[in-house]
Amino acid sequence: MAKIKKTVQDELLDAQKEIILQKEENKRLASELLIAHKKLTFQDTEKDKRAAELGVANIELAFQNKEKAKKEITHKKLKAFSHSVKLTSQYARSLIEATLDPWVTLDLKGVITDVNEAMVKATDKVRENLVGTKFTTYFVEVKKAANVHREIFSKGFILNYPLTIIDGVLTDVLLSGSVYKDEDGKVIGAVVVARDVTDLKKIEKELIEAKVFAELATGIAQVAKSKAETARRIAEDAVKAKQQFLSNMSHEIRTPMNAIIGFTKVVLKTELSAKQKEYLTAIKMSGDSLIVLINDILDLAKVDAGKMTFEQVPFKMALSISAMIHLFETKIQEKNLVLIKEYDTNIPEILVGDPVRLHQIILNLVSNAVKFTSKGKITVSARLLDEDGEKATVQFAVSDTGIGIPESKIDKIFENFQQASSGTSRLYGGTGLGLAIVKQLVEPQGGSINVKSKIDEGSTFSFILSFQRTKEETPVETELMELDTDIRNIKVLVVEDIALNQLLMKTLLDDFGFERDIVSNGRIAIEKLKDKEYDIVLMDLQMPEMNGFEATDYIRNKLNSKIPIIALTADVTTVDLEKCKAVGMNDYIAKPVDERLLYSKIITLVKKPVDAKITGNKGIGSFQSNKVKCIDLAYLIHRTKSNPKLMMEMISLYLEQTPPLVVTMKQSLLDKDWDSLYGAVHKMIPSFSIMGINIDFENMAKKVQEYASTQQQADGIPDLVRQLENICAQACKELEIEFDMIKNTPI
Repeated sequence: MAKIKKTVQDELLDAQKEIILQKEENKRLASELLIAHKKLTFQDTEKDKRAAELGVANIELAFQNKEKAKKEITHKKLKAFSHSVKLTSQYARSLIEATLDPWVTLDLKGVITDVNEAMVKATDKVRENLVGTKFTTYFVEVKKAANVHREIFSKGFILNYPLTIIDGVLTDVLLSGSVYKDEDGKVIGAVVVARDVTDLKKIEKELIEAKVFAELATGIAQVAKSKAETARRIAEDAVKAKQQFLSNMSHEIRTPMNAIIGFTKVVLKTELSAKQKEYLTAIKMSGDSLIVLINDILDLAKVDAGKMTFEQVPFKMALSISAMIHLFETKIQEKNLVLIKEYDTNIPEILVGDPVRLHQIILNLVSNAVKFTSKGKITVSARLLDEDGEKATVQFAVSDTGIGIPESKIDKIFENFQQASSGTSRLYGGTGLGLAIVKQLVEPQGGSINVKSKIDEGSTFSFILSFQRTKEETPVETELMELDTDIRNIKVLVVEDIALNQLLMKTLLDDFGFERDIVSNGRIAIEKLKDKEYDIVLMDLQMPEMNGFEATDYIRNKLNSKIPIIALTADVTTVDLEKCKAVGMNDYIAKPVDERLLYSKIITLVKKPVDAKITGNKGIGSFQSNKVKCIDLAYLIHRTKSNPKLMMEMISLYLEQTPPLVVTMKQSLLDKDWDSLYGAVHKMIPSFSIMGINIDFENMAKKVQEYASTQQQADGIPDLVRQLENICAQACKELEIEFDMIKNTPI
């Protein structure tokens, strides 16, 4: 047991020793681990240092790379700049060498430091011999050259200093130059350029000589000019005198001719014997021929004076041509000729142009055709040549089967006073002005005229004119009316200073059954209008004291009267017509007066209302006004069955609603408030027919309404609004009178 115990103890002792050894080993290992940890920590620290150093090195390397790149760029720029400077220097040098003016650079002492090739040629010395020598050496005036040197360095520049270079041949120059400086702004030298003015001096001398001769020539020319001016004034005065004489003579001749033709027409309507009628017809034909001659002379005067102007108004060409041809029907029938009219229906219905001038052209051509044709036919044609959205080009032609024109005369027939032969005027009459006037009417409008003719076969005159297309409506044409003896309550004021014309107008108006007063000038007419009511005025244009234009202007603007005024004129020109419109005349009629046309124009402008009679249950007396009215209550009477109370209510409603609508209409147009304008006009339209206002005004209102809806076709809208305002104001005044009359009429 003891042995076993001893063995166990030994084993325990060995185990204890083993444990001690292991502990010591663990301590040793722990010590080594601590050392290794410290070493590892040190290595990490060193590694971080190395990493930081590498980062710094990388930054430094990147910086060095950037600097290197910058240096390379700078080097390239410097190289490029150096090259540019070199090129600039070479370019500048090339320019300096290319110039024809001598060029030198000087130092502060006046020694030449550089020259160009022109200086070499000017001095006839080589460059090497010029550089380093004194500047003053090469000039005739040495002192003046020295003064140039001093002045350029004292002032900093010189300009156009005259000197002469010695070069075997003296060369006159003008010196100009300036100093140049270093980088610090210090003056280190000067550049001087010499402009060769030898040739200029020669030219200057020649110019002085030429100037002397020119002054002498100018004096001679002034004398010639003065003579020419005097001759021109004499010629112009002669032309003006001729024009004035022709115009005055034409007007003076027209006055008695108006009476002769007018009274001849009047007498022809009376009971006459065959011989008397034959004689009077001869008088009338002679008068008509004289009027044609007078028209030719007057038109020639207008052409020479440059007063031939052209209107641009919408008109219906087909109706216009038909009305013009109608004038020749009687004459054509008398000569047993056939009249053929050929009109191209493709021509637009309404065109814009000058219908008066178109009438005059065709009138002259047809008149010639009738004059020179004794048998056969006359053809008047109009054919559409070309058309687009803006204009239509029409070819007109007048053909006849008359005597024809010799080929040798065709080129001359459009000249003043030229006819086909010396016997033409004797055999057929006329002045030889008609075709000349036709040409003057066609060509200024951009047209052309041609003629084809054969002796004894006939002639064809054709001309081409272009007209603007339009969607506008034409003014209402005056329709020739037959005399209506039932219309007798029209009061006419005739303003005419010629006694014969006064008597003629009295005769015509008496035949019409109209009341008339006749005065001799515009001033008396104004006094008449202040004291008495008239339906219409017939106004002559040329009168003493106050002419027709002045009188009409006074009537419109001082008396504020809207009475219709018809101008009576012996000279229907565009200028006069424009002036008539400008002062406010409604229409015109040419002398000699056509009684049917005069009657029709009076009736059209006066538009007498139908006399309205109202009868109620207990009977209401008739009422009417002799004043020209814009309203016609016939419709209102019919709709209300002559009920005065209902009529008064309708009139009151119109008087209440219309003025505010007119105000709104006017203000809306000014404000461009199209909705309000449309609404105001829309409310007004029904009242026109109810109150019997002419349908023309209803159409005007519809046109304004259409414009308010589309804002298109604006031309004339303000004028339409003004007319609507005027007619509504007149209607209100008349309805107030009618209202009072109905109210005060006993039932």
